Amino acid sequence: MNKTIINQFKDVDLDEPIFIEALPGIGHVGKLVAEHLIHELEAEMFAELYSPSFPPQVFVGENGIIEPMKNEFYYLKSAGEDKRDYIILVGNTQGLSPEGQYEICGVIIDFVKKYGVKQMFTLGGLGTGQPVDNPKVYGAATNTELAESLKEYEVTLRSADGGIIGASGLLLGLGMAESIEGACLMGETPGYFIDADASKAVLTILLQILKLEVDVAKLEERAEETRKMISKAQQMEREIAEGMRLAPGEEDLRYIG
Repeated sequence: MNKTIINQFKDVDLDEPIFIEALPGIGHVGKLVAEHLIHELEAEMFAELYSPSFPPQVFVGENGIIEPMKNEFYYLKSAGEDKRDYIILVGNTQGLSPEGQYEICGVIIDFVKKYGVKQMFTLGGLGTGQPVDNPKVYGAATNTELAESLKEYEVTLRSADGGIIGASGLLLGLGMAESIEGACLMGETPGYFIDADASKAVLTILLQILKLEVDVAKLEERAEETRKMISKAQQMEREIAEGMRLAPGEEDLRYIG
């Protein structure tokens, strides 16, 4: 594989769907929200994205079953009070390099654009580095009208003292060039653990904005599942880092085969 590819294995007919992105990030806030939506609303997967810019590893799950590094596209039809269609993007990784992020996000924008996406919401965490009792939700948008509408849901607009790093920010920027408006919702989180409380805060506001109804009671259970997955990923990353620190000429047989 020498470029990012999307393997679409099911044809879907969608009417100007709203695009929701929630790849792994700080506190895995957005990832928990999107996975909860997918599960509770019974969204169906219809495509997968693979890229050479993903980490050079695989997950080994229960019973020794391997899971590759990938992003997954799910869809919903006629969901919520407004009967809207949705495309939801989740995954177990993001691109490792700036160049990889640009390529991957460009492919994603091209893919959702062909379905008539005109609006997107990206989800993530806003790291505080310290405990948070009642997480706030911060937001930013691609235009003034959308930014002002976020205030109606008690979203605090992000000030000019920082950017939005990774896919959650880059997708919004690239989408603007394709006339796709969007907003990022960020749950306030310490950032050093899987934060179900921040995810609940983001989920509650997202449901209000999109006029969806979802039970949030099982979100903590989903957080525990994610903690186990992240623990495995971190262990593999440590092993890769240790391998890279080998002295010149020293062989590392873990990478053979």
